[in-house]
Amino acid sequence: MMTAPTSELEQYLTFHMAGEAFAVGILQVREILRYETVTRVPGSPRAVRGAMNVRGSVVPVVDLRMTFEGQESTLTPKTCVVLVELPQAEGTGVMGLLADTVDQVIDLRPEDIEPVPTLGVRMDARYLSGLGRLNQQFVLILDIARTLSPEALAARDEPPSPAVPNDLALAPEPAVEPHPAEPSGA
Repeated sequence: MMTAPTSELEQYLTFHMAGEAFAVGILQVREILRYETVTRVPGSPRAVRGAMNVRGSVVPVVDLRMTFEGQESTLTPKTCVVLVELPQAEGTGVMGLLADTVDQVIDLRPEDIEPVPTLGVRMDARYLSGLGRLNQQFVLILDIARTLSPEALAARDEPPSPAVPNDLALAPEPAVEPHPAEPSGA
């Protein structure tokens, strides 16, 4: 009797940000924290909301909504920070991802993960490693190393080059028209 080879399951943590379901490999997740005040760091990329103190360590917190849509997330009592580990030249670093809500840990087989389509995805596909099929829905599986690389975060502060298509291009800031001066008390 022959048994079919079973595909290894991989686990992912799912969370929501700006109405989209995202997933990150569970082995990259260090912990989930309730959002507390972060301190803005002057000169940091716009997508870095600030830094928070986690047991004596300074951890940068990235606002994925700012990253992908160009606007800051609205903070609610359910807002949390997913701490993820990133490989670095000198070991492992930790960064926080701002999330509207954290949902669950899911199991996906390799055959449950589809390649990212080049059309129809609102965000830059370079920051995704695939689309996880979960029942009748999909979750966007983040490529954390690319999404949180210093080069990628800094590049999002610059307007995209017109010669290079980019689904993630941030909308330009609306021009602010000066208000006419109010008449002085006649």
